[in-house]
Amino acid sequence: MSDFAHVFETPPEGAAADWTIPQDWSAYTPVEHQTWDTLYARQMKILPGRAAEVFMKGLNALDLNTGGIPDFAVMNPKLQALTGWTVVCVPGLVPDDVFFDHLANRRFPSGQFIRTPDQLDYLQEPDIFHDVFGHVPMLTDPDFADYMEAYGKGGQRAASLGMLPNLARLYWYTVEFGLMREEGQLRIYGAGIVSSATESVFAVEDASPNRIGFDLERVMKTLYRIDDFQQVYFVIDSIDALKAVTLQDFGPVYERLQGAETIAIDAILPSDDVITRGNQAYAIEGGRFAA
Repeated sequence: MSDFAHVFETPPEGAAADWTIPQDWSAYTPVEHQTWDTLYARQMKILPGRAAEVFMKGLNALDLNTGGIPDFAVMNPKLQALTGWTVVCVPGLVPDDVFFDHLANRRFPSGQFIRTPDQLDYLQEPDIFHDVFGHVPMLTDPDFADYMEAYGKGGQRAASLGMLPNLARLYWYTVEFGLMREEGQLRIYGAGIVSSATESVFAVEDASPNRIGFDLERVMKTLYRIDDFQQVYFVIDSIDALKAVTLQDFGPVYERLQGAETIAIDAILPSDDVITRGNQAYAIEGGRFAA
């Protein structure tokens, strides 16, 4: 899930009522398998020393480098034995209630397709490399697995209260673009970062973005961008700490956030735990899509 948006209104032809489709692993072409291998090899040159230990351990536990796109029939038993999660294929971004139901039942929805060789560096809609390489290793960790299940269970409540944008920001700044402290260093765990060769470096080393200690309500009020590198990253102390702060009853949180103004993506507040005060040079200069 990237922005609580979806492509279809109803399950397309060939999809089940829960929007799942067969992976049809045997139909992947040699070019598609080679694309996975190219992306995997590129990330493995970049991530050691930048990615969180829990992510790297998850990669090893699932053995995602056996050659080509992982076969869910092989991968899922390993994942299920660790945390009870499975990965299911869906035809694209799915409606909010479908997404939440899958997470609440420990099913992670993944795109079936993989990007083409000319799209290695940027793809707007998440593909199987983003979803499986980026997201699934973290689901091998029991605390993160619990966090994701709780997130799914809380989704319907947020929708009924009109708080879905706030919950989307929490997902964005943790699951997709989260950083954590580890042995005194900043490390990546968000799927949108670990699956991107350029943002894997930018997020922890560039002087441009702000890096701020995680605060639940601060995060839930902060705007984000879906078209480029982030201008702010929020840093957790540990997955256990993230789980602890987000398993509380969100009712009082939502009450405080009702009608609250959003926070600009580049803002630094007096109350912020500022880890890095960025110069915002990348965004000022126009970002990835500058002429």
